[in-house]
Amino acid sequence: MKKLTQTAAAALIAALGTSAAYAEDIKVGLLLPYSGVYASLGNEIEAGFRLGLETFGGETDDTFTIVTEDTEVKPPVALGKAKKLVLQDEVDVMVGIVSSGVLGAVRDFVDGAKVPLIVANAGNDEATGEACSAYITRLSFSNQQVNRPMGTHLYEQGVRKVFTMASDYAAGRQMIGAFADAFTEAGGEIVGQEWTPFQKTQDFGPYMANAQASGADAVYVFYAGGEAISFVKQYDSFGLKADLPLYGAGFLTSPLYVNAEGPAAIGVIAALHYVPTIDNPENKVFVDAFMAANDRAPSEFAVHGFDAARALVLASAGGANDREALAAALSKTSFDGPRGTTSIDPATNNIVQPIYVYETVAMENGEGLTQKVLATLPATADPANGCTLAN
Repeated sequence: MKKLTQTAAAALIAALGTSAAYAEDIKVGLLLPYSGVYASLGNEIEAGFRLGLETFGGETDDTFTIVTEDTEVKPPVALGKAKKLVLQDEVDVMVGIVSSGVLGAVRDFVDGAKVPLIVANAGNDEATGEACSAYITRLSFSNQQVNRPMGTHLYEQGVRKVFTMASDYAAGRQMIGAFADAFTEAGGEIVGQEWTPFQKTQDFGPYMANAQASGADAVYVFYAGGEAISFVKQYDSFGLKADLPLYGAGFLTSPLYVNAEGPAAIGVIAALHYVPTIDNPENKVFVDAFMAANDRAPSEFAVHGFDAARALVLASAGGANDREALAAALSKTSFDGPRGTTSIDPATNNIVQPIYVYETVAMENGEGLTQKVLATLPATADPANGCTLAN
């Protein structure tokens, strides 16, 4: 990764207001996918994490030792790598986890080993619900958190009938479930649903035909990565976008790969906890610093890593220098960052943050796509959903 100039680093620290003083013996295990379907996400999270350490802690290698392991997006492999990081490498804290399935696989080991884990992506609701742990703190999002507010918002915008589609796995079910519950509670109607085989669907045409024939006012979906690229392109080529507006969880048109979707993404409206066009001083400086270091705008995955590093620095700066103390301190972190005001709910160890409704639009210079923020939905804590941390 390119190093920030001293001027850029100083500007970012000044804008975000964090001291760079913290313990010098923290060993970090990055548990991320560096191969497989989510490799680009893993690399993006690591880029954000290293920028966060450099910004808030000075020279990364002088204060933190980083050990990386590839989960390969395979739960059994990830569990073995987590055990290696803790038992062999003796890390003080782990950061990462992209797949909800991987998080589910390592949860019991993390909790039993009493080693803090900062979740920098995986959104499965149960991780900060019925399967919560005092040693797991989420600095990314939960599946319901991103989608629940959009159900209410769409109804308020006059949408009354929605057809939903998503990849058929836990994240898809939870994201669409949260949206549908909120939308119907507001008074809307789900007129049809399709669950497409995860990582196996090449042709979305038959599912789109069902949506077209449903009488819906709009379609709401969850797709990410390569599936999102394929879906958005096919939705446009199928000719649906003009008459059947497309909405979704914001991973559908993530800044990480929206340019691969091209003009087909224009006009798609989605909800997410971060886009690089959020208008606040902290985000402007973060975007400038990330672009200087990586030659591209940051995505939500980059901000997960960046904020995970900031939370770790805040925890260690407060005097926490062992696993138990770090876990306790992480659950108390809060700051104004690129996403806006963020905090950790002590009842669940889940992040609390605003959700942004945005439209993908063409840049004024015609050289790519960008995000136009249409609305900011208030930050609300997830229900405990069986979590007993507050007891």
